[in-house]
Amino acid sequence: MGQKNQLWWDLPAIESFILNKEIYEVPNDQYKKTLDELVELLEVADVLKVQVRKLSLGQRMKMELIAALIHSPKILFLDEPTIGLDVVMQKKMRDFIKEYNKRFNATIILTSHYMDDVKELCKRVIIIDKGKILFDGALDEIIKKFANHKLITAIFSKPVDPKDLKDIGVVKEFDFPKAVISVKRASASLAAAELLQNFPVADLNIEEPQIEDIIREVFTGRDLA
Repeated sequence: MGQKNQLWWDLPAIESFILNKEIYEVPNDQYKKTLDELVELLEVADVLKVQVRKLSLGQRMKMELIAALIHSPKILFLDEPTIGLDVVMQKKMRDFIKEYNKRFNATIILTSHYMDDVKELCKRVIIIDKGKILFDGALDEIIKKFANHKLITAIFSKPVDPKDLKDIGVVKEFDFPKAVISVKRASASLAAAELLQNFPVADLNIEEPQIEDIIREVFTGRDLA
């Protein structure tokens, strides 16, 4: 399912579903069963007979999905399936895609610039830049392969000079009482211990960098630290 509209604008979506049924030669009983399941999953029973042009963007996206799935494809290509949707509708769309994958045992290939889509839906990730594959593997392997640092977030109970933190690592953010410091992955525990010993730390967390930041730096070729 791409960005191209396959629904007839001035007709109810159900008419486009019937057309796709005929195009893909879907038997009547299979069509009814699949349609009922998809309508239930996407909660669109009340708008099936409404003209497409009168539907909201979220409703149209759901109808586009049904049109693409009416013949129960085992391989599904989705191009930016949550683009233009609010956060509530994005979650519903992701939940539907996951449920379709489980219910129909379908392979889903997703292209998206939304990392929330990738994190929620994908077990395997391929990063492509100018036709070249930069990475092909599990999502958590991206962190291990490309991120040589971790982020320490410290909350201080007393004022601290940010210049004094440079011996710990690269100060990415400082807005008292909070500081975010990038440190080498291998020395994260030692850096945290040094912070706790030498500074008035009220709270401290060690975290992985965001997937979005890692992928951005992979494309730009800069050091993540």
